[in-house]
Amino acid sequence: MKKRIGVLTYRGEKGFIEPGILRLMVREGEKMNLEVFLFSPQDVDLTARKIRGYTPTQTGWKNDWYAWPDIVIDRYRYYPVPKHAGYLSFRRQQLFRYANSRFANKFSVHRVLEQDPILRKWLPQTMEYSRESLAILLQEHRVVYVKPTNGTGGRSILRVVRTPGGFHLQGQTKKKKKISESIPSLDVLHQRLQAWIKQEKQGNEQFFLQQGLELSLVPGRTVDARLLAQKDGTGNWRLTGMAIRLGARRSSTSNLHSGGTAVPAARFLTEHFGYEMTRQIIGECKELALHAVSRIEQHFGQMMEFGFDIGIDVKGHVWLIEMNPKPGREIFRQLGQRKRYLEAVRRPLEYAAHLLLNDQQVSDENHAYV
Repeated sequence: MKKRIGVLTYRGEKGFIEPGILRLMVREGEKMNLEVFLFSPQDVDLTARKIRGYTPTQTGWKNDWYAWPDIVIDRYRYYPVPKHAGYLSFRRQQLFRYANSRFANKFSVHRVLEQDPILRKWLPQTMEYSRESLAILLQEHRVVYVKPTNGTGGRSILRVVRTPGGFHLQGQTKKKKKISESIPSLDVLHQRLQAWIKQEKQGNEQFFLQQGLELSLVPGRTVDARLLAQKDGTGNWRLTGMAIRLGARRSSTSNLHSGGTAVPAARFLTEHFGYEMTRQIIGECKELALHAVSRIEQHFGQMMEFGFDIGIDVKGHVWLIEMNPKPGREIFRQLGQRKRYLEAVRRPLEYAAHLLLNDQQVSDENHAYV
């Protein structure tokens, strides 16, 4: 009998928010002899104990009633806005067995990671937003970022640069409008940032400050690395792939959504640092990722994948900018790495199937002793 895997995600009036990856998950699941379907919280009928699930067709999506899934992969990207209001209470009900635990916002995660002395050397200085913390960070660093705790895709991030005449702001609103402003003093800057936070915050979202890094290995463009770590079909963490993201010109971030481009990591780093130092940098990125996922699982419970945004500064120092528990895979597709892209899509399914197989083996062993 096929194992049934539900993929929990957001479905709104315009459909699913990442239809490409979700279509592939269902289709790759079929190849693995798994029954995979998508659903949202509003699709669950608790009384009848069944779910209205969605699967792709040639022209769109079809839906049907499914029995309770054996396991659920949580792919729901939550933001503190009204349309996502029901997600947290739904998730807390523990209606299903989940392959991945719930996560926290970026600032809370930073606080967990900075308690680990090994990880501390890779973490940029990060503080809750206040006028005092703004003054402290701008005194210590020429560049400071203002970030939302639940942001993604580079939205609502401001880059603050200390200049001889005051400060310069550069960033992108949640509606993807780019801004560039000069500010004469710290007091005016604080007022402008308070207005920005009020305008950009979604729901009860908070903002924090982070040390800016010298990531301009390419003049005029922000550069960082995206590393994808996933559990495989044996339950072990594997590094699926790594690539470099080059931000668009005059962009404060490197995000592909904001016009950034992807290039192979080893080739790019070798051009800038040479073979031996590149080998050390990539090795350190892997060490950082594997240590971070271990720390996170100790605190938050079982996880299955993370996308790491890693800064590599002009001196070759490695920095952990942030980690995302529900990462995209588009960077591999943009690089033309089709095999790696499909591997990245399949691994969560392989891990979920591994958990179910372990359950079956334990059950068989228990029956053997009856």
